[in-house]
Amino acid sequence: MSHTLSHTPLRYSQNFLRDPRLVERLLALSSISHEDVVYEIGPGAGAITDALARQARRVVAIELDGALAERLRRRYAAQPHVAIHTGDFLACALPEQPYKVFASIPFAYTHEIVTKLTDAACPPQDAYLIMQCEAAEKFCGTRREYLYAALLKPWFAVDVLYHFRRSDFTPAPNVEVVMLRLQKRGPPLITASERQLYRDFVVYGFVTRQPTIDLILRGVLSHRQRQQALRICAISPDATPSAIAFPQWIELFHHVMRVASPQARQTIAGSERRLRQRQGRLHKLHRTRACKQQPSQPGMARNRSSGRSPARSP
Repeated sequence: MSHTLSHTPLRYSQNFLRDPRLVERLLALSSISHEDVVYEIGPGAGAITDALARQARRVVAIELDGALAERLRRRYAAQPHVAIHTGDFLACALPEQPYKVFASIPFAYTHEIVTKLTDAACPPQDAYLIMQCEAAEKFCGTRREYLYAALLKPWFAVDVLYHFRRSDFTPAPNVEVVMLRLQKRGPPLITASERQLYRDFVVYGFVTRQPTIDLILRGVLSHRQRQQALRICAISPDATPSAIAFPQWIELFHHVMRVASPQARQTIAGSERRLRQRQGRLHKLHRTRACKQQPSQPGMARNRSSGRSPARSP
């Protein structure tokens, strides 16, 4: 289900860097060069756009606020390699040619933005996204593995490049903020022919309502097969899905696919599609309930005006 920002003021959920010198330091950490086309999401007053204009071959900035976008167009009128578009990034078509992304994104839409970029037919070669630290940890799987991270990592190397101070932004955020790098792998760790089967396998592992990996695999492998698979992959039978490291998920997937019966493969197949269908029904139900609620305080009307559910955790 697609999400748009069209009816939700982006300014209420976005923080902007104050110091142009810091932006220059951040760009120095990136791979962006004079050969690159770079997309920016929500340029605001243009602090990042200024630096990108000096460093990239072409800059495409997408700004939801029409007045800000017009101000930026006038500002860069003499720089034809900088294009300012008014619109909702989540509704914009992404290019079919190589490009990179560098942006301070609205925290409330982190999941949707990352999903749009990484699921694109032509994803960015590199994406540098300033986001809430908690969300970045989920993409990285820093303290534990997450379903979203396990689905992302075969195709993207994920790393935190910079930790900000809250005073680096205006307005100052009330959360910790980092710059996350999503670097497209070449080649990916999973072949194109195995892509959907891998995704179904990982979703099956995370959403099957069993507390341990041994019990989860019981639905597709015999006792002997489970013992062998877990021993080869150095995974404890009592491990939870989130306690299994990403490289182990890759190894376990390959091993299970070698020994699984056609019936077992059929059990796994379609797991991601079924999860998306459940999420879609829940989202629709939440929106229906939200539309029926009336704001009890004047300040609550702004937050509910879009009828949108809270952004999902990565």
